[in-house]
Amino acid sequence: MDNTEGLTNEEIVETTTIADVYRAAKNLEGVAVKTKLIESPFFSEIANNEVYLKPENLQRTGSFKLRGAFNRISSLTDEEKSRGVITASAGNHAQGVAFAAQKLGVKATICMPATTPILKVEATKAYGAEVVLFGDSFDDAYAHSLHLQQERGLIYIHPFNDKEVILGQGTVALEIIDALKDVDAILVPIGGGGFASGVALATKFVNPEVKVIGVEPENAACMKAALESGAPVSLPCADTVADGCAVKRAGDLTYAFCAKYLDEIVTVSEMEIMSALLSLIEKHKLIAEGAGVLSIAALNKLSFEGKKVVPIISGGNIDISTISALIDKALIARGRVFCFAIPLPDKPGQLLKVSEVLAKENANVIRLDHNQAKVTDSFQKVILEVVVETHNHEHIERIMKALKDAGFDGIEQIY
Repeated sequence: MDNTEGLTNEEIVETTTIADVYRAAKNLEGVAVKTKLIESPFFSEIANNEVYLKPENLQRTGSFKLRGAFNRISSLTDEEKSRGVITASAGNHAQGVAFAAQKLGVKATICMPATTPILKVEATKAYGAEVVLFGDSFDDAYAHSLHLQQERGLIYIHPFNDKEVILGQGTVALEIIDALKDVDAILVPIGGGGFASGVALATKFVNPEVKVIGVEPENAACMKAALESGAPVSLPCADTVADGCAVKRAGDLTYAFCAKYLDEIVTVSEMEIMSALLSLIEKHKLIAEGAGVLSIAALNKLSFEGKKVVPIISGGNIDISTISALIDKALIARGRVFCFAIPLPDKPGQLLKVSEVLAKENANVIRLDHNQAKVTDSFQKVILEVVVETHNHEHIERIMKALKDAGFDGIEQIY
């Protein structure tokens, strides 16, 4: 039941207590998996802190989102449940609402952009929800969901700007503190701010000494902008590989919670996000989405050392082609893949000479393109493009030097 009607956002924040979070935890018993902390020697060394991962990517539906969705829907009256629920989402919130509604015997309608990948559409349908595809963007789907809400008399389940949703997300903090009672800091990703709001308020009620640090993409730092402006503002764009956090404007309610309880916000670059994803896969054999690794990407930006830190991996719903693209970019950024073009005399034996240099420098050839039809400044030369596996940027520099020492000039590094 919604007990916030008629209250301002500030009044909702002031009247919310730890009992509300424990009530949400009770609602989620037997529904949400209590994901166990994973100690990480690798990330501990990087961060100069003792790092424990909270893997909500292993949660049912693949993200923390089902916590807030289930708590919100379970709080509805019988009359409200009989009307059914609706939301708009192309990602984790869609599956969270669909799962929760199925568990509680409530009809759910999910509006998704027509451009949503079929795998996400089918995953949402698999939980019994009616999926309505509309428009080319989230904004189109959201506007249509509001129209359907009014037309059908449905209950709207907002992805973040809702007290019961926030309380459900806050149960993650209770589990962290219960598992690691002397935790010093918790890192939580921020999109619209619902997750950060719940984690921050629950943490501060249980132990105000624990730092709660929000993490946003540099390209979509809507909560940081809101806190700096004193109110939510709309960003001109939110273009990031962390698509689950690509939110232009923080929620009004989530802003009020974060302004009161969040200690600070750290922003991370696109390359830092992709590098964190690669490290998580390589070192822990865990798959996460871009938004899911934001807190890991921020580990080397902390202003303290020697503390016990828990970065929350918020979700793992990512398709294989996207993983592949992000890994490729991360490998390039780390100097683990090197592509170069080299002009060669158009005569036999030149490719062998290049291969000998690469073999001597222990560079493994992934792909090459030796095309006599490629245009150069001389009809006597052709362009050879080569992609090799390398160790790091220093290794690339050694390869470049070895090629030049072997008499090859005009080498161009493509990436």
